[in-house]
Amino acid sequence: MGKQVSHKLRIAGWVAIGAVAGALTTVQFQAVARGTMAPLPLEELQQLAAVFGMVKSDYVEPVDEKKLISDAITGMVASLDPHSQYFDKKSFKEFREGTSGRFVGVGIEISMEDGLVKVVSPIEDSPAFRAGLKPGDLITKIDDTMVKGLAINDAVKLMRGEPRTKVLLTIFRKDENRTFSVTITREEIKTQSVKTKVVEPGYAWVRVSQFQERTIEDFARRVEDIYKADPNIKGMVLDLRNDPGGLLDAAVALSAAFLPENVTVVSTNGQLEDSKFIYKAVPQHYLRRGGADPIRRLTEATKGALRTVPLVVLVNEGSASASEIVAGALQDYKRATIMGSQTFGKGSVQTVRPLGPDTGLKLTTARYYTPLGTSIQAKGIVPDVLVDETAEGNVFAALRTREADLQKHLGNGNGAAPPMTDAQRAAEQRRDQDREEARLRLEEEARKNPGQRLVPEFGSEQDFQLQQALNQLKGQAVLVSKTQTVRPEEKTAN
Repeated sequence: MGKQVSHKLRIAGWVAIGAVAGALTTVQFQAVARGTMAPLPLEELQQLAAVFGMVKSDYVEPVDEKKLISDAITGMVASLDPHSQYFDKKSFKEFREGTSGRFVGVGIEISMEDGLVKVVSPIEDSPAFRAGLKPGDLITKIDDTMVKGLAINDAVKLMRGEPRTKVLLTIFRKDENRTFSVTITREEIKTQSVKTKVVEPGYAWVRVSQFQERTIEDFARRVEDIYKADPNIKGMVLDLRNDPGGLLDAAVALSAAFLPENVTVVSTNGQLEDSKFIYKAVPQHYLRRGGADPIRRLTEATKGALRTVPLVVLVNEGSASASEIVAGALQDYKRATIMGSQTFGKGSVQTVRPLGPDTGLKLTTARYYTPLGTSIQAKGIVPDVLVDETAEGNVFAALRTREADLQKHLGNGNGAAPPMTDAQRAAEQRRDQDREEARLRLEEEARKNPGQRLVPEFGSEQDFQLQQALNQLKGQAVLVSKTQTVRPEEKTAN
């Protein structure tokens, strides 16, 4: 694309990398579909039309022809790789909500406990926050529906709705041993993807849970507050564990906060000319709509301290896409010590193009590369220091899926990964055994400690990896993992 961002990317506005509704992906939005079309294979298309006609006329019962076409597109795209996808009306809406960080609901982060919805945290200034909901509250009933037995996604759907509509929540507050009801009026919620805390004097913890539209503004504001309270921060931990990704411009901006101006953060390369680009630590490569630059403001407010403060980045198997871009850039420039576990390995870019007013196509169009030209596809970022999630080891890490575990995943070079060798097949069998052992261990721990967190909350005093990160910043001994091994890099077929 040359030295400037292409016109199409300027129109597109946003490039996303990450996980929405549980699906890890790397996405670039384009406002219009490409005007040029490859020559169509007429004979095969005639076969497709013939099959469509036969199914419609001869199948045992009538079929919806729109659904037939939708299913055909879904199958065609799903056969390519795990991250290409056809969006129908519902899934396109959910995808946009996930990347924007906006939805209509009551405003709580939730988990499940004993079959009930547990409030992890009310989102600041949300209807739930103003209604007085507290962390640890259990939701037993949503309107007339008992929560016990509901899947968490079904509970979420019941609490979301149209703006200015009401929902009645029945709450059990354990520490007060009482049940009460509260009526909450739904409104647009802006999720918070950045948490910060001064864990001890001079040492700050900054957690980014997803890269969304408001992430960089929130990051700048919260880190500015840290430096206002203590201008002499001696060390910082950037926590990207279980961060599935999100917007590419947010990843470039976050990297730019810690790196010298104008250095390469990430590059992309694919078949399309639009997919060949080098993203640098400059505002024009991460500001989508122009306007004020939160990173420049933060740099000025902290007198450039973020570019020199000792830094540890925490990652794990759940760190993907945009998280890996940030970790890879900071690692390549030796700006930070990367600690934790080998990351997910999501190193491809998908372009989302609208097909109509409310449907779209997400198609893998490029791989991305760290500043030193390394593709992390199906490999991930290998930490400088491997550290387990608890003092007892990486107890449940085997249960997490990585890019290399996904069927039809891209290889590190051109084309798909080649068939597995005998050694790779044996390693895969060992991994399956480890996964089964971890699953049984998880079930046993859950039986012994019903309703308890099995891995300490990130940022808490019990957070083993955070404590090791602080030790690293202070020059003290770090308890390095004795069991973790680096997954071998896949060799692609010639």
